[in-house]
Amino acid sequence: MKYLTFKNGDQLPMIGLGTWKSKPGEVYDAVLWALSAGYRHIDCAAIYDNEKEVGKAFEKAFSDGLVKREEIFVTSKLWNNSHRFEDVIPALKNSLLELRLNYLDLYLIHWPIAFKNGVGFAQTREEFFTYKDVPLSQTWAGMEEAHNQGLTKHIGMSNFNISKLEEVFESAEIKPEMNQIELHPFLPQKKLVEFCKSNGMLVTAYSPLGSGDRAARIKKENEPSLLENDMVRAIADKHNCTVGQVLIAFSIHRDIAVIPKSTNEGRIKENLASIQVDLDADDMKALLNIGTDFRYIDGSFFTGTKSPYTLSDLWEK
Repeated sequence: MKYLTFKNGDQLPMIGLGTWKSKPGEVYDAVLWALSAGYRHIDCAAIYDNEKEVGKAFEKAFSDGLVKREEIFVTSKLWNNSHRFEDVIPALKNSLLELRLNYLDLYLIHWPIAFKNGVGFAQTREEFFTYKDVPLSQTWAGMEEAHNQGLTKHIGMSNFNISKLEEVFESAEIKPEMNQIELHPFLPQKKLVEFCKSNGMLVTAYSPLGSGDRAARIKKENEPSLLENDMVRAIADKHNCTVGQVLIAFSIHRDIAVIPKSTNEGRIKENLASIQVDLDADDMKALLNIGTDFRYIDGSFFTGTKSPYTLSDLWEK
């Protein structure tokens, strides 16, 4: 395994198991298969609604001696309905309870979008907070307090653009250490990745394979397919590996952690083997300039006439 290193020396395995869209009844086995295969990085979130089952898998792995707690790196995320200072720690503690852990290795603000407490997914204007109601500085102060209490070793965010990161930097006593973002050859995020790295932040790529299994309601018609792209296929043939392995290796070769999701035991092992795919400079140049520009998780479900937020609050122009 290859690793990214935090400022304090803690190491993050570059390939982790993503658990978004992993259904209850499937994610338990997926986590145990992953740990058995050698994964030591598991990515979770409260809104995935499966942390309780992930926790049961952790408990089983620990009790069977498969791994020790200190040998795995666990991430979870603060959902949009817990952005007020007083809501951050209770939300984190609930994730810990469900995950059956005493601490997290990394806790992230899931989106720079705030709902009122108790709202699962805001549908009306009244269910949102604005940045005036709950500024990002308030949420970040809650994250810092969680870190100071030892509930999480590291803190960061997900889906933050440069302007939102800069806003947090202005008041931060503890600088963010991670930004988890959608990233793949159709969305290489060069400017944002460079900004994060220049400011001492690590980067994790989600949806590295294009998230083709997400709900139909958040898909667009005629989406381009990463897994069926001719250039990616040609590179896979060149290296005698799968298309998925090329897409995972793409992030690794940019010193970016990557969290492919799977609930298939064979695919889980296959994804981990991506660490052995040695893409060369020509491969990377071709992938970085693939000629297709597409964001699969566009965040439009947080915007619209009933929301105080716009897509400019989320993405780089």
